Formats: sequence, structure tokens, C-alpha cells
Amino acid sequence: MIVICEECGKKYRIDAEKIKGKAARFRCKSCNHVITVTKPETRPRPPAPPPPPPRVEEAPAEVAEERPPAPEPRKEKKAALKMKGLGLRSKMLMLFLLIPVVFIAVAGALYIWQLETLTSLLTNESSGVVTRMAENAIAENARSVAKQCQLYLSGHPELKKENYNYDADLKRVAVQKVGLTGYTALYELPGSDGIWRTWAHANPKIIGIDMSKLKKPLGKSFPGFWKVYTGVKGGKESKGYYNWKDADGRFRDKFMVCTPVKGTSYIIASTTYLDEFTEPIKLMETRAKKLSLNTRNITLAILAATIILIGIIVSLYGAGLTGRIKSLTEVADRISVGELDAEIEIKSKDEIGALGEAISRMQESIRLSIDRLRRRR
Repeated sequence: MIVICEECGKKYRIDAEKIKGKAARFRCKSCNHVITVTKPETRPRPPAPPPPPPRVEEAPAEVAEERPPAPEPRKEKKAALKMKGLGLRSKMLMLFLLIPVVFIAVAGALYIWQLETLTSLLTNESSGVVTRMAENAIAENARSVAKQCQLYLSGHPELKKENYNYDADLKRVAVQKVGLTGYTALYELPGSDGIWRTWAHANPKIIGIDMSKLKKPLGKSFPGFWKVYTGVKGGKESKGYYNWKDADGRFRDKFMVCTPVKGTSYIIASTTYLDEFTEPIKLMETRAKKLSLNTRNITLAILAATIILIGIIVSLYGAGLTGRIKSLTEVADRISVGELDAEIEIKSKDEIGALGEAISRMQESIRLSIDRLRRRR
């Protein structure tokens, strides 16, 4: 005898002789629907074996009386749901999080590098410009004092060099203030004795002494000082840096320019601490570096917050989207095995909602088709 599943229409060939009792049950292999088979009454039939219909499978060899067999595990259905590549959420994270994060990080790093480069360039250039201006100012001061001394000495030929530091007018001309703590001084090229002597200076203790004897009190500062001090041989101008020890024991850079007084054997030395000119620039450089550091930290914080916010938004939206797709996939899978009463929840009005409506229409169409098949049978 032929038995047709009322749910999916699948056909089975049943041997009525194997049915024990008046009825038996078994579960459809396609939709898991429980089929009840009633044993027909024994009546003589003409021996006319019907031709085997298409797609007819043999029923289970042993049919338990009044007890449906246990449902078979749906391994094939589960395997059908297994993804073969990256999931939608992984692709969204890669496309909307990883790639933007890389571009944002590169742009942020480039911005910070440009900002630090610009800050360093401005401060270094400013410091260099101010240093050159200070050096030129000290040199111009030495040349101006040399011209003044030339005029004064030419007008007072009777004045002896031993009295230069005690002549108020000459000292006012030869010893002038440079910067905040610097000064000018007048000294003489060495004569036949080869001794360098200073004749007008802010410190009266070194007037007329052999300047080479300052080597011991100046210590490490003396070589640099002596190189610039004696570099005027041949009537040329000498200038350069040397370290000078302050009263508090600190060593600071001094810049000195030595200019010959034309028509005489005298030299005007103009010297001062260079940081008196560059200190405002260094303060500005410190402030610029601090501002650059704060700007870099704020930029990094904004970039980090942006990346975290993008990650949260993409993760939440991706989780919701993939969750709805998984729900529709599970419903479609249940419909494919005959659960035509599976409920489809459609909450969104986007493409996912349209997909849910399409699955719902497909479910209703299958249900109507099975109903028509039942009525036809």
C-alpha cells in the first residue's frame, strides 16, 4: 500500500502485513511529521501489482505499534547553516572599523609630525636669527666704541696709556655697557716684550698686568678667551665664544668681538653673555614645545575616542544586523523541514524587513500548496 505524508506530500510504500494491530505510526523523513497508518481489512484483490510510482521510498522495516520513532538528528541542516568564509559582522568590522582606523591613525601621525616639525623649525630659526642679531649688535658696538676712542685719542695725544683708566672722559668712551652685564674694554697689542696688557676696563685690578697671568684664575675659561683676545694680530677683527664662570659657579657662554682702533696699537673688546639676548626666545621655545605637546595629547585623545566610538557603533549595528539575518535564516531553515507554522517577526522597514516579508509570503505559499495537495489526495 502507498502512504502519502499530509504535510510535505512524500510517498512511502508500506507492507500492510507488517503492521501489528489496527494502526501504526512512523515519522516522515523529510518533515518529521508523524504519519498514522491504519491496517486495511483483508479482502481478496486481483493480482495486479501497480507500477512503482516516482520518488517512492520504503517505509522503515519495523514499525512500532502506536509509538512514533525518535526524531533523527538534523546534522545535514546544521551543516547547511555553517558559513564557509568570513561572517557579515567580521566583514563590517574590517570595512567600517579596521580600514578607517588605519587611515585615521596615519592622518593623525602625519598631522602630529608636521606640527612638531613646524614648532621645531620656528623655534630653531627664531633662536638662530636672534643669535645672529645679537652677534651683529655686539660687533657694531665694538666698532662704534673703536671709532669713538680713535677720535678721542687723536684729540688728546698727550694722554698716557697708564692713565687711560683714570681719565673719566676716556673711560666713559672706552668702557661702555653691552647688554645687561657686558662691557667694552681697551687693550694694547704686545710690544717688543710680547705682553698683552689692558688699559681701560671695568675691573681696575687687571689694568696694566700681563693678561696671560689670568690663566690660573680663569681656569677652563681661559683658552677660549685667549684665542679671541689674541686673534687680532695683523690688524684683523676677531670674534668668538668662550665659557665664563659666574660668581655662583655656573659656566655660561660669552661672545666677544675685538676690533682694532685705526691708526693706533689699541683694540676695543666688546663682550657679554649671549643668553641675555636669546633668553626670551628660549622661553618662547619652551612654551611652544609645551603647547605642541598638549596639542599632540589632545589630538591623540580625540583620535582614540573617535576610533572607540566607531568601533562601538559598528559592533552594535553589526550585532543587530547579523542577529536579524540569523533569525530569518533559522526561520527559513525550519520552513525547509516542514515547520510551516514558524513565526516570522518583522520589525524593521529596511531591506531586512523586505526579506522577512518575502520569506513570510513564501511560507504562506507553501502552506496553501500543501493544503491543495491534501484536498486533491
